[in-house]
Amino acid sequence: QVQPVESGGGLVQPGGSLRLSCALAGINLDYYAIAWFRQAPGKEREGVSCISGTDGSTLYADSVKGRFTISRDNARNAVFLQMNSLKPEDTADYYCAAELSYYSGFRSLRSADFGLWGQGTQVTASS
Repeated sequence: QVQPVESGGGLVQPGGSLRLSCALAGINLDYYAIAWFRQAPGKEREGVSCISGTDGSTLYADSVKGRFTISRDNARNAVFLQMNSLKPEDTADYYCAAELSYYSGFRSLRSADFGLWGQGTQVTASS
């Protein structure tokens, strides 16, 4: 029942922007780290970004650093991923994942660290 729900994916041209949303009803974001992962066709799942529950600190994959921004709205139980300057290689299914913080400041881009997963939303950056 308790499951992140992603939205906001779609088709954009390279150089464009999208803002993904992750709804986390029932999840107290003060205590959970929330991460975005993506999986392109035929590729391994890749950690994109994470925001900690305890202090809001963030983590980004090198491939998206400077282009993507993760943020949260604790009162609305939502996390966002602003994606700018999209490239064709950003094309993937994007997943939101949540996990109780293992320690203060916990952030991770390892899928095995997360237990609650959404169904994903597709992002396509193509001409």
